[in-house]
Amino acid sequence: MSNAPLLAGVIGAPIGHSRSPQLHTHWLRQLGIRGHYIPMEVQASDLEEVLRMLPRMGFRGVNVTIPHKERVLEIADQATDRATLMGAANTIIFRADGKLHADNTDGYGFLANLKQQAPMWEPDAGPALVLGAGGASRAVIAALLDAGVQDVVITNRTRIRADQLSDAFGKRVRVAEWVQAGNLMETATTVINTTALGMVGKPEMRVPLDGLRENTVVSDLVYTPLDTRLLTVAAERGCHCVDGLGMLLHQAVPAFERFFGMRPTVDEATRRAALA
Repeated sequence: MSNAPLLAGVIGAPIGHSRSPQLHTHWLRQLGIRGHYIPMEVQASDLEEVLRMLPRMGFRGVNVTIPHKERVLEIADQATDRATLMGAANTIIFRADGKLHADNTDGYGFLANLKQQAPMWEPDAGPALVLGAGGASRAVIAALLDAGVQDVVITNRTRIRADQLSDAFGKRVRVAEWVQAGNLMETATTVINTTALGMVGKPEMRVPLDGLRENTVVSDLVYTPLDTRLLTVAAERGCHCVDGLGMLLHQAVPAFERFFGMRPTVDEATRRAALA
């Protein structure tokens, strides 16, 4: 097997929406690596059997997307602290001893994207407002706290989910009512939308945006479209805007390095490849 192409892939159901194959294939070609990155639609009932079989077929690991991120963490033999904290994994590495090692690189991807698109961002400049309390929100909050943000405010349409996140992260995270989201933007120095609001096929974000101030760093994890209403209004108000595509690209970097042995760079060519 020493001369065989390196193999990795992505598992989900459905999988046709994933941009990971074109992204990883771009990096393979750019770096001159002999390998393949394969999309695989796998149903929940087959997930563990497939994960145990893939290493025997020569795969080095897989990325994991909806709806399997929580389940793969239960199947894995080992997990990083950050995957355990987030309760989900997006990367499974197949170890030489046959064990499955789970990780979550979403928080890394969010922070790397924020620093690339808004290099002036200072974590201790003031409160960060996080819209939403789903799995993406958990990754974002963990990354913000690790970076040194001292005050994170969560607001979610369903209050109980925000309360659960606040309980998990402790005193630096507090909860506000969804109806106060617009007002909270007046004091936030960082605003992040982790919901699907504004995505193609989803409801538009109706949160009042009048409170956005000049030089606020505004990030939207939605990347279809790239220019969401939140980012469009933020740009008009003189904010520093961070689109969601970069998070997708940056979270893939550590996985690619583990699969194929070389660390890729997120640049404009990478963005074009992901959007192709």
